Amino acid sequence: MFINNSIFFLDYIRILRPQQWLKNLLLYFPSFLSGSIISIEYPFQGVMPIIAFCMGSSATYILNDIIDSDNDKHHPRKKYRPIPSGTISKITAAVLALLLLCAGLTFATFSVSIRFSLYLVLYLLVSTLYSLKLKAVPLVDIFCIATGFIIRLEAGGEAFAVPISDWLFLTVFLLALFLSIGKRLNEKLNLGNEAKCHRKSLAGYPDGFLDGAMYLTGGAVLVTYSMYTLSRSHLFYTVPLCCFGLLRYIFRVKSGQSGDPTESLLKDVPLLLVSLTWAAIIGWRLYF
Repeated sequence: MFINNSIFFLDYIRILRPQQWLKNLLLYFPSFLSGSIISIEYPFQGVMPIIAFCMGSSATYILNDIIDSDNDKHHPRKKYRPIPSGTISKITAAVLALLLLCAGLTFATFSVSIRFSLYLVLYLLVSTLYSLKLKAVPLVDIFCIATGFIIRLEAGGEAFAVPISDWLFLTVFLLALFLSIGKRLNEKLNLGNEAKCHRKSLAGYPDGFLDGAMYLTGGAVLVTYSMYTLSRSHLFYTVPLCCFGLLRYIFRVKSGQSGDPTESLLKDVPLLLVSLTWAAIIGWRLYF
């Protein structure tokens, strides 16, 4: 009985996709890179924004799983998710998503600011449109994902009162495009003829397009990040780390490994070490 209850509880944790909350750390980028993160007051100013976004993003993940449940049954890994596998019903999942949505908006409005809550609403709107229709449209699907990252960046600037520089904006936007394209390319390579059954947009990408687009955006990320660091000379030494990270991700995608950005960061030791080294160098330069 205890084992069954534990499995049932884990299914509810899995449907929230807590590993994807890592993306919401982007809210801290503006304050971290500006050297002001140590001045953030905890717990409300520092914790409440990310709690609100984690709740909101989990609500959109659940909605996406509900809509995609039939297609996910054709995917070798996603078919084991709680909704496609039938361990959690669509109605139960919908109620949970609604509760998370209301809680996230409440935290955003009353614990942060009204303007921050508007960024969260915009993120929810883009994510909902993506889940309902736009994810089936080639190019539009990856631009929707990139927009979600930009909204997180701007929301972080609002939450911690830090202006977003032009070069940082471009770097995050292009990096999000690069990672989204890599994920699509990985799906197309690994799923083969089943790709269009899992994701309709994959059938609309011509052969070789995603490869070229990934190389193009990867090079653009390196340029914009280099320009960002040139405006702040103490960060210039992190450019080689950026270059290695981009090439390592391309290597993973082309070798058939997972193209999911979060999974790549958490499970790929070289990428994880490079990311930690990057954070350590910037932290040392800015704060010590």
